[in-house]
Amino acid sequence: MSLALLVVPAALGAQQWNAPAAIALARRGIERRLSAQGDTTLHSYRTRAHGFVFFLAQVGEGLREPPRLVKADELDVEVYWRAPGTSKQVIGRWRDGAFLPYGINYHRDHLGIVTNNFGDRIRIGEGDEVRDVIHPLAPSGLDLYDFALEDSTSVESGAGALKVYALQVRPKEFTRPRVVGTLYLSAATAELVRFRFSFTPAAYLDRDLEDISVVLENAIWEQRYWLPRRQEIEIRRRSTWLDFPARGIIRGRWEISDYQLNAPVTDAELAGPAIGGLVAATPGDSGWRQSLTQAVAGVAAPVNRQELDRLRNEVERIAGAHLLSGLPSTRFGAGSVSDVVHVNRVQGLAFGIGGSFGVARRRLLFRPSLGIGTSDGRVTGGLEASAGAGRFDVTLDASRRIRDFSDRPVISPLLNSLTSQEAGDDHGDYVLLDAATATIRRRLGPRSDVALEAGAERSRSVETTATPATGSYRPNPALGGGTYGVARLVLTRGSGGFGLAHELEGSVALEGGTGPAEYLRVAGDASWRADAGPGQLFAELAGGWASGGVPAWRTFAIGGRGTLPGEPFRAYGGRRMALAHLEWRLEVPVPAISFGSFASTGHRATVAPFVAAGWADRPPTAVPWTASDGVRPVAGVALEWLMHLVRLEAGVGLRDGRIGVSVDVGRAWWGIL
Repeated sequence: MSLALLVVPAALGAQQWNAPAAIALARRGIERRLSAQGDTTLHSYRTRAHGFVFFLAQVGEGLREPPRLVKADELDVEVYWRAPGTSKQVIGRWRDGAFLPYGINYHRDHLGIVTNNFGDRIRIGEGDEVRDVIHPLAPSGLDLYDFALEDSTSVESGAGALKVYALQVRPKEFTRPRVVGTLYLSAATAELVRFRFSFTPAAYLDRDLEDISVVLENAIWEQRYWLPRRQEIEIRRRSTWLDFPARGIIRGRWEISDYQLNAPVTDAELAGPAIGGLVAATPGDSGWRQSLTQAVAGVAAPVNRQELDRLRNEVERIAGAHLLSGLPSTRFGAGSVSDVVHVNRVQGLAFGIGGSFGVARRRLLFRPSLGIGTSDGRVTGGLEASAGAGRFDVTLDASRRIRDFSDRPVISPLLNSLTSQEAGDDHGDYVLLDAATATIRRRLGPRSDVALEAGAERSRSVETTATPATGSYRPNPALGGGTYGVARLVLTRGSGGFGLAHELEGSVALEGGTGPAEYLRVAGDASWRADAGPGQLFAELAGGWASGGVPAWRTFAIGGRGTLPGEPFRAYGGRRMALAHLEWRLEVPVPAISFGSFASTGHRATVAPFVAAGWADRPPTAVPWTASDGVRPVAGVALEWLMHLVRLEAGVGLRDGRIGVSVDVGRAWWGIL
């Protein structure tokens, strides 16, 4: 009999750690757990688990962009259990598919389920990732953990509504290997119905582990036995020596059903390793009901609800100012490859370095950075200090930087360095910005946040000083505007996950400034996907408006690469701008090129015919862009290959017939380049 959770808030008053009611409930949970272990009426069971294991990659500044699906595995597993606590799992069917080039091997226990709520000691990754962490409902749990009664939840079990209490748990000593999370216990029996948790940094044995998040959900069977129904686990890794915005993620999702209670389980079935059966995916298995791509699309909608992101927000709130990442808090750092070395026409060849320094395993971090340009000799850099507590983060930042004036990047930074150095083709228009700001950011949910920023900024014009290997650079426009006090309010909604259909994401920013003049500025962007016949529609909208006193570097420009292919690069701009892009994405078969045993270019490419249109008006003086003289429409086609890593784009301006062609790395990867 399956279980559905219907959340019904029931205020229980202000949260108090180790209040008598919380301790009493925890004690009942421990006693019930011991009693269930001694229940002799359930001798054995057989069941089936169907699951997906995803490997994802997440990149970009702040790691705010959604993770990209790299590899997916789908498995059917037979599960056998016999009292008092012996279990065996057999992988009967297993297929996999690559969505990006990869090289990854999983621990064997990532390919199966947790049969006993981990017992009294929690192990993950065959004991290589987490080993022997004491369960909060183990007999010693009351001595090691604090408990707080938060709220109640109504649980529909099929036999009437059950009342379940949410009992938050945190370690008495955050320096020890412990659990942080929430136990959902039946009010009537104190049975553990659901367990959502992560770990303290001391629990992680693998130095590359950033964190692990786990959700275990049980269902009641025959009105008596609470057994596994749904499970999720997410394991996130990053480099231990370099603070770089790139993360690898293993995410497992399992559904368990078809229980046969007290069915015979033989010694032969339990013999051998805990997880047996297939040792690798079976290529060409045609017995599945649908393709792996369709199966992934079917599970992506619940995955995109981002329950594990909500769990991380929850455990951060429980942990308060304690840092939960397992990574070293002091590391060298860089926001991207181009932060270390890049080329542009105002700095020439420029170098940079940075780092991150934590304080006493608290959510207090300092990030200094330093850079220098070889052509202009200008030193840049800054110091950022950030502190977090629960859903809030506060950042203080003082910096001097050379930056492109546009909010919308139009080329990957690494490619821009190459075209700048070798051909004098620089796709940036630069301003020197000295800034001191304070930012408060609050997570509104797993996909949304709001940020309020205030401070002072001084913008100054910079000139072209470098010389390319061939050709010549265009002059850098005069964009400096002096010193302004500024305030910004930014609301952001990120993608839900795999970038599949019916995804809406975007941001809107309201900005005001006072200095040589006063101004207001509003800018926003949004993107959306929807299934359309054999393909998928992808739409993007962007727009902006600024009042008359806005400095030149806070205006807008469109045209050419990244906005209107087929029109001249940044030919149009001003204080008002609108841009729209619509493409129909179709997958087509192509020959795959193998890179050995670990990766290939893939058997599919994406062809995307598109239309776009842009408009801009009221340009400031002393800049090269002009008003667009109405709407500038373009049409073209894009080709994405190498599992969306490379995009070739060709467009034609429908007003004058000009043709533009560009090739670049997929936009999702620009953040680390």
